Amino acid sequence: MNLDEEAVRQALHGLEDLHLAGRARSADGRVTKYEHWLGEAFNFNRAETALICVLLLRGPQTPGELRGRTERLHRFDEIGEVLAALQKLMEREPSLAAILPRQPGTKESRYAHLLSGGVDSFPIAAAEPAFARREAGTISEQDANHAERIAQLEATVAELRQEVTILRQKIDDLFGD
Repeated sequence: MNLDEEAVRQALHGLEDLHLAGRARSADGRVTKYEHWLGEAFNFNRAETALICVLLLRGPQTPGELRGRTERLHRFDEIGEVLAALQKLMEREPSLAAILPRQPGTKESRYAHLLSGGVDSFPIAAAEPAFARREAGTISEQDANHAERIAQLEATVAELRQEVTILRQKIDDLFGD
């Protein structure tokens, strides 16, 4: 992600209009600092805030992944606490989290946030016959188009992962972790 100062300023003003972020209340100094108000806006407890933050940052996660990745924001002593907090998010009106169907070959279901709308899951099972046909040497035009789209998506994901790594490093440099 490459943003100029004006784009960041517009995004912050948009979040301020929605009462989701604003100038840091305890900040002083020459530079204006901002903070998120997600917890206040949705009346989240620390556990719910931690889960939503990690789901927003990393996408769908298993309860075990969430437990490990929320450690700096909130410590869950056991998986049951993660599941209870996820259940509270799912029971809100409107629901703020959802459990995704378990994918073939995986042990656990993943959870996703619903702050930007519903979650479209890719039907893995529907794609398997096309890959099987490819191996047999009977690639249709539609299968070739799918393969090209998948290759483009994989390249985009790799690019985005690289950008996220760079952003994480910049954040770490800013906050001295």
